[in-house]
Amino acid sequence: MPKSPATTLPAAGRDVVITNPDKLYFRAAGYTKLQLAQYYAAVADGALRGIAGRPIVLKRYVNGADQEPFFQKRAPEQHPDWIDTVELKFPSGRTAREIVVRDAAQLLWIVNLGCIDLNPHPVRADDLDHPDELRIDLDPGPGIGWGDVVHVAGIVREVLDDRGLKGWPKTSGSRGMHVNIRIERRWSFDEVRRAALALARAVERRAPDRATSKWWKEERHGVFLDYNQNAKDRTVASAWSVRPTVDARVSMPLTWDEVPECDPAAFTLATAPARFAERGDAAEGIDDSEDTLDSLLALSNEQAAAGLGDAPWPPHYRKQAGEAPRVAPSRQKRAAAKPSAAAEPAPAAESPTGRRRSKQPLVVVSKAEHRDDALAGLERWKSRHPDAASQLHEDDVLIDAMRGRSTTWTRIRVNLRHVPDALRPPDEPPDPDYDPWRRVREGGDGGDVGEAAAAPRARKRAPKTRSSS
Repeated sequence: MPKSPATTLPAAGRDVVITNPDKLYFRAAGYTKLQLAQYYAAVADGALRGIAGRPIVLKRYVNGADQEPFFQKRAPEQHPDWIDTVELKFPSGRTAREIVVRDAAQLLWIVNLGCIDLNPHPVRADDLDHPDELRIDLDPGPGIGWGDVVHVAGIVREVLDDRGLKGWPKTSGSRGMHVNIRIERRWSFDEVRRAALALARAVERRAPDRATSKWWKEERHGVFLDYNQNAKDRTVASAWSVRPTVDARVSMPLTWDEVPECDPAAFTLATAPARFAERGDAAEGIDDSEDTLDSLLALSNEQAAAGLGDAPWPPHYRKQAGEAPRVAPSRQKRAAAKPSAAAEPAPAAESPTGRRRSKQPLVVVSKAEHRDDALAGLERWKSRHPDAASQLHEDDVLIDAMRGRSTTWTRIRVNLRHVPDALRPPDEPPDPDYDPWRRVREGGDGGDVGEAAAAPRARKRAPKTRSSS
């Protein structure tokens, strides 16, 4: 199909080129690339409030919302001189110049690259070491409904009120909710993460049946408060972002009074501009708010004194002092169960570290470059083991988006906790059994996301900035 002629949209005193404007970005809903750009032009004041002056990771859906995106930290080499950048430094010594959006024209320029949602860092470009935002990410597990998310959000508000903090809620644009807190730029990333962990544990304590701070999916239930979204180099979709869902949902800022009765499906690319025009931005005052983390850090110290140490970090971060063993409890259990010539196996109630082990029996059933292929592998596993499959509960199927060099791949595990021993299938190789690191070992272009994603590619040209999307 031939590409449609480029068009322009006026923004911030410039005419921004939108290439291939008729390209379908949301096939089921029928929304085009031009409609996505027009949406962001209509809500630019709100969208900029979440991203202005911040380095931003480009998450590019050049083939539409239903296709795999790729992450681009490094600013395209070919960019206009009116596009701002800032250099980020990583512990390895590598650096990357990332895009910094400051006005509506720059916003539309990155949308033209295929960015559907906006993923800014929680720092400003003039101080990359001290976040000005603590981000609370409420992530519902499989089978957990919106009512539970709303209930846990209410508990979050109670904890914040008790600590003298103001939270700014918004829908995530998918199944969850975010609550952002503007903070003084006094604390390091590690301190902000520690404050977020303390808050997550406080919410879990008040609502243990609905909320969890447990990092490992096999231990979670209800709504997970993802404290690790505050680790350095993690990004979260910002307010007014369109998300890559079938209905093009929007991450909508709300007042706390709106949260109990809101319907996240009501906020889409088609409906959000009218709400913005009529009501403005519920987060309009967020930049006037600067809270202190002293109370949450004091809570963290209280929790540590009670025996709660650090919680697991994401796998590609270096091991932290005081961090628990960074291995899934089920794998820790299997390792402890293997006989050793040097020593007897550890007692059933403990792992070799003396920490309590999970009794969750997990099996990996598929590992695939694309989610649909992984799901097809799950269905084949169910067909091979119908008796075991019939015993599974909805939250026994764990679908993990694993990070590769610049894209994600999918791993599916099955928790056999509800399957009687006699019906549990034997271990077998995953189907399919995708190896994301094969090209790395063979000298190709692969690797982990994070710092590696920012490193230059020796054998590839810089990504195109216009015609490819």
